[in-house]
Amino acid sequence: MSNKQEGQNFLQGTAILAMATALVKIMGAVYKIPLNAIIGEQGFGYFNTAYEIYNVLLMISTAGLPVAMSRMISQANSLENYNQVRRIYAAARSIFLTFGIVGSVLMTAFCRQLARFQNQPDAWAAIGFLGPCVLLICIISTFRGFFQGQGNMVPTSVSQVIEAVVKLVVGMGSAVLLLRSTGSVSLAAGGAILGVTASCLISVVYLFIVFRKHFQRLPRSKDKPWSYQETVKALLLIAIPITLGSACLQIITALASKIYMGRLLASGISQRSADTMRGIHVMTQTIFNMPCAFITPITVSIIPAITAQLTTGDHADARKTEESAARITGLIAIPCAIGLAVLARPITALLGRFSGAGLDLAEKLMFVLAVAIAFNAIVMVTTAIMQAHGHAGRPVTNMLIGGVLNLIAVYVLTGNPDINILGTPIGILVCYVSISILNLFSLRTLIDEPPAVARNLLRPFLSAALMGLGVTVCYKGLMALGVDSRLVLCALPVVVGVAIYAVAAVRLRAITRSDCLLLPKGQRIADFLKL
Repeated sequence: MSNKQEGQNFLQGTAILAMATALVKIMGAVYKIPLNAIIGEQGFGYFNTAYEIYNVLLMISTAGLPVAMSRMISQANSLENYNQVRRIYAAARSIFLTFGIVGSVLMTAFCRQLARFQNQPDAWAAIGFLGPCVLLICIISTFRGFFQGQGNMVPTSVSQVIEAVVKLVVGMGSAVLLLRSTGSVSLAAGGAILGVTASCLISVVYLFIVFRKHFQRLPRSKDKPWSYQETVKALLLIAIPITLGSACLQIITALASKIYMGRLLASGISQRSADTMRGIHVMTQTIFNMPCAFITPITVSIIPAITAQLTTGDHADARKTEESAARITGLIAIPCAIGLAVLARPITALLGRFSGAGLDLAEKLMFVLAVAIAFNAIVMVTTAIMQAHGHAGRPVTNMLIGGVLNLIAVYVLTGNPDINILGTPIGILVCYVSISILNLFSLRTLIDEPPAVARNLLRPFLSAALMGLGVTVCYKGLMALGVDSRLVLCALPVVVGVAIYAVAAVRLRAITRSDCLLLPKGQRIADFLKL
């Protein structure tokens, strides 16, 4: 495969996954926002307690193996070692199934104990209903790792959309049905979780059908594959450090939740009030996760692309791919961070339907989390670059350091009655800022010709700063005119911000002609933008 084709695979794969992510996030908002209204902040807190425990088991099961699969399959494809591709898939499948079965049994059998551990005993139903999903996600990850290693992002994208649709229909319907029939918020939250499990089951069926066709079409080759034991060992050597890093953050998130709930209750706040505050925090974190999700397609796409370029000795092209990824990351994450910070109040009022004291708290939480978005994006893209170069251990160390600082900040700040739950997003910000600094330093020490990440983020930042100024003026003007429509207070400043940012990004050359040329119809886009 030529260097140009590798670049095309990277950006086109990113574009495909980004479009799927956009659809999934829209449907996710359609799912979670009404769900919050149906089961309330308390029920939404139960829903997310289950998700936090599930995410820990999920990261242990799937965080590193898909990356390891995509790296190793990309290497084998570059060398046309298709027998090795088959061996990698078979070995990974066995590992995934083992982790999936263990994770599902643990979550289902010990749902009540896990709920009590999180200081939310009524969340047991949501945790139990989500248990089988661990196994299903492990099976899904096996298929996605295979496709991503070949640079084919379409099956992953389609399966994500299928999951979102099924989750919306089944989850919402189950939540409403159980709430009306039992009156139990706890069971209603469990019903909402049931939609997630159903969506994963349908996704497994779709991916299996597509995978079977692609697997049968793999060319015959004469290469002698590694032994099964050697392949498993190679997969685990890559996967374990990545898994430790990802699981570390998830475990720290769960521990932070336990810490701040415990500190709030110890300070004299009632269980109901603490659950409500947690629900508001979780809702703002859901908004925080939306722009971060658009960075994942970049990290998923660049790992096999950079790996293939390094395998064939194209180090200069690998550096170009890395810098292009950094620019695109900045173009997405930085305006989202500044926009959410400026419009924290109207956005949380519209999406969370908060008012009064709840809205005041949501605004403060959202502002801090908005700032953290940019640093989280830097962590994601720099971690992916190090993983593509085979340095999977350093990001783990950096994440552990950031996670410990997060827990310290949460413990100290949430115990202060004047700060209480606001200390949680501050801890998240401290975590991502510290990891970003450590990752940027690590790139300079681990890679002979490191990508200029910070330099490629400067112009997107300047463009986003101009946008933020325009959005602020628009929002303040609407408030001065007495506009009280939540939709108008959000939509009009966003439209103004998009227009300003588009012009500023082009004028300041935040996006380059070479970036455009790697996109579908890139020549026309570059000519239209006069790049």
